[in-house]
Amino acid sequence: SPCSCQKKRTISRTLAAVVVVSPSSHTHTHTHPMASKEEEEDDNNKTKIQCAPSSNLNVGFPHFPTAKEMYTHLRSITKPGGGEFVVRNFVGVIEDISPDASLVETELFPRGALEYYTKKNMGWDYSQEEADMWQLAERGGAQGDYREGMQKKIANVIDCLKTEPLSKRAVIPIPFNSEGSQQVDWKDQGQNKCCRELHLYLEDGKLKCTGIVRMQNANIYVKNIHFFATLLDYVAKELGVELGEYTHWITNLCHDRTATSC
Repeated sequence: SPCSCQKKRTISRTLAAVVVVSPSSHTHTHTHPMASKEEEEDDNNKTKIQCAPSSNLNVGFPHFPTAKEMYTHLRSITKPGGGEFVVRNFVGVIEDISPDASLVETELFPRGALEYYTKKNMGWDYSQEEADMWQLAERGGAQGDYREGMQKKIANVIDCLKTEPLSKRAVIPIPFNSEGSQQVDWKDQGQNKCCRELHLYLEDGKLKCTGIVRMQNANIYVKNIHFFATLLDYVAKELGVELGEYTHWITNLCHDRTATSC
């Protein structure tokens, strides 16, 4: 169930030590008066990232400690109807989106399957032996294949946030890899990707993300979230920042793949 201790945030300045870049390009560090000496020392060992003052309204949505708790919740709210039953516009926040915390094994997705699909979607190398062992239609087909161009997309968001940390353009688009959206065809499964975009941003000195998902089968969720977590962890390490929370926005949520035109 959602974590009851949601943090209420107001417009916040984003580090105990916030880096402010002046027009003359000199860098000044302003330390919060309440920060302890230990916090200041710890801060000095971290990459200083300029973040915009912000108010994140995701505090109003259910928060979950890890992907496992969200998975249990998604299964529970879709189970009563099953089949064609749809939960619409679900939004939830995962506090710890690290890859280890986001590896949720199920009967359909044991560890080996999760790691294989994540490799594939990250654009990393995998063996034919792995594909023969783990690739199954029941685990999703072309709609959940995000591999094409993914390495370039990841490189783009890293460059974006390194070059302009205040940017709102660090986006990983998923569909229409080889053709424009004017060619949209609802009958083309490969074009109708389940995840539409991942929006990455720097807030509170951390890398955070909001994922926009057109369609989520609750039993496929564990595959998606392990991939997202691995991608975000990779980007955070490239930027030299901590990994923050992840907000998961689902327009259509069903129990499994028996629903029509998922």
